[in-house]
Amino acid sequence: MKNIGQKIISFALIGSLTAGSFAFAAREEAKQEKKQKPIKNVIMMVMDGASAGATTLARWYKGEPLALDEMASGAVRTYSAESAITDSAPAATAMATGFKSNDKYIGVLPSVVNSPGLQPIPKEQALKPAANVLEGAELVGKSTGIIATAAIQHATPAGFSAHVPHRNLFPDIAEQQVYQNIEVVLGGGKDALLPGNKTNNRKDNENMLEVIKKKGYDIVETREELLRSKSNKIWGVFADDALAQDMNRPYIRPNEPTLAEMTKKAIDTLSKDKDGFFLFVEGSQVDWAAHANDPVGIISEVLAFDKAVKEALSFAKKRNDTLVIAVTDHGNSGITIGNRNTDQSYPETPVSAYIDPLKKAKMTLDGAMSQLKADKSNLEEVARLYGLDSLTAEEKKRLSESTNLRKTFSELLAARANLGFTTGGHTGEDVFLYAYGPNRPIGTFENTDLAHIMAKAMGFDLKDLNKRLFVNAEKEFEAIGATVTIDQTDAQNPALIVKKGNTTAKLPVNKNIMTVGNKTYELEGLVVYSADQFWVPKHAIKLFQQIR
Repeated sequence: MKNIGQKIISFALIGSLTAGSFAFAAREEAKQEKKQKPIKNVIMMVMDGASAGATTLARWYKGEPLALDEMASGAVRTYSAESAITDSAPAATAMATGFKSNDKYIGVLPSVVNSPGLQPIPKEQALKPAANVLEGAELVGKSTGIIATAAIQHATPAGFSAHVPHRNLFPDIAEQQVYQNIEVVLGGGKDALLPGNKTNNRKDNENMLEVIKKKGYDIVETREELLRSKSNKIWGVFADDALAQDMNRPYIRPNEPTLAEMTKKAIDTLSKDKDGFFLFVEGSQVDWAAHANDPVGIISEVLAFDKAVKEALSFAKKRNDTLVIAVTDHGNSGITIGNRNTDQSYPETPVSAYIDPLKKAKMTLDGAMSQLKADKSNLEEVARLYGLDSLTAEEKKRLSESTNLRKTFSELLAARANLGFTTGGHTGEDVFLYAYGPNRPIGTFENTDLAHIMAKAMGFDLKDLNKRLFVNAEKEFEAIGATVTIDQTDAQNPALIVKKGNTTAKLPVNKNIMTVGNKTYELEGLVVYSADQFWVPKHAIKLFQQIR
């Protein structure tokens, strides 16, 4: 009872009332649980690597509230299974699957668990694929989408759409994404879809763009093509790798869409599904700007993300069946408004002292540096692009003697703007949680809690989903009297071979298909090879038994 402390009653009565209140509260909570209906749409938005200092700085720069501000609802703990400071791969895995994981792991269980309070993972479960909320949404009949301003195979979107033991396995991630049957995929990463000699090109000679075409997608490569598309299935490949940072786009790649435009188009497309949708959106490059200690890049990407949030909110506010969650996966750079220059002066240092130097920049650090000539003859012009006008003699000296111009540029601007950075890496603080819509989460949560909140909202349980999507192929097929071998004739494309009597089935890695003779069957989930084991959907075993 809320006012029990205000009443003068006996301790005995307090005890009886408290017990009664707890029982009443439990009944009411049970009623609410029963009443809660699955939410039609869930939009999950991640601003990669954005510390609280980043959003604060962006708000001052903008000069008015962020769209995020009205959604603030709590905090999220970000540590991984092995460290107080997480990387994007295990952070995305946690938010998508409900499991803390290890550095570089994408959508698989950890092999090392030493963070306090976490249960150990059985040895035989290490690196086992863990089902994610996008896969669950597909299985309950919803349309799905993923968006990123990085290559779409990058760690965070990959965490919501793939299962690999290392985040750098772009070709494997790309193939899994193609066979996930996601309705809308928008971002960079064209290289990983095509054969070639570049780092992320495919070495298996499979052309995933051709597969995407055969699957009926409208493949779009420019902003205009995206906005014109009327298809219910869209695959956007707007760059070989990452898209341009938002502030630089008008100058260097005007044909690329903004994150807000991609978000609106995805919502417009996916919302045609009467069963609803799940959409994942990442503002990827706050993280990269933070690694570079580039305040202009941080602001550029926070504000671009916030515009995308505004589009999601605009959709959600017109209805009562959409949950929007926005969060960062971890902090980065330890950015502070105030540094050693303001140790004594901060009480009277105005906002303008921090913001005005940043307002002079026309491009981010990446953008400005892209304009530097090989002979550095335009160094001062490039400095002006980055807001470093009217260079002092000392600043000119530092630039002329610099062996790392990127670092020197960011240090000079940070000094002018009275900003501090503690690191060029990630940080381990709790981050803000933003949410809007029915049953929005309020409070402090583990990052793993977000996966379960989304799953519950959409009407499925991740524990059940894991039992359905990823079983040990060898054990399950042998249990029905079949034998299994691994065909590694093509080292880039191993396949599971299953035999029983006169029936032979082939299940290629990273795909959702099983071939028997001349017939190919579509499975309800991916075939994944991890920890020297094949993991397949339960559906594959049932289907094999039926075919015989």
